[in-house]
Amino acid sequence: MDYEDAKILGIDYAMRGMAVFSENIKKEDAGYFRKSEERLAREQRKLSHCEKGSRNYFRQKNRVALCHEKIRNQRRDFLHKLSRRIADEYDVVAIEDIDMKAMSQCMHFGKSVMDNGYGMFRELLEYKLKWEGKEIIRVDRFFPSSKKCCKCGRMKKELKLSDRVYICACGNQMDRDLNAAINIREEARRMLLAG
Repeated sequence: MDYEDAKILGIDYAMRGMAVFSENIKKEDAGYFRKSEERLAREQRKLSHCEKGSRNYFRQKNRVALCHEKIRNQRRDFLHKLSRRIADEYDVVAIEDIDMKAMSQCMHFGKSVMDNGYGMFRELLEYKLKWEGKEIIRVDRFFPSSKKCCKCGRMKKELKLSDRVYICACGNQMDRDLNAAINIREEARRMLLAG
């Protein structure tokens, strides 16, 4: 594959909306668990009031299981469609090599991390790209994608997680995650041309 003309997409993990892409890709918000959480809580509350072993208990237990199944199916359908579209449009996809399990445990984002299904999305994308003879590049998790300006390359040493807008001395002002996605794309391009 000629990497000079390859269409490369950079993907940065985001808490809201699962991921931010270096190119403009239209996608709906995921978060199916959060959307159905109220209904699921109501069905689980009803289950807790049922007498264990009764007919109503098993009927209600089935309703709770169906709620969980619907959420799982919605998430999987969304991720399959998004990964298929990306695999069809791009030759190389660059992602940050982050440990999702550790992130959900240590940063206290458990529900949000697990709900957006980013780990499953990476797996689906990887096998679809390999199927089509395309590549996925994993950029090292310690690469400073968020701290580096995508326009001038200047590093910003002090950048808090709460800073959602990246502001550089060169005048570049953009969403922090979009800046990181562009940096991941450019790092992947550099890795491909170097190796």
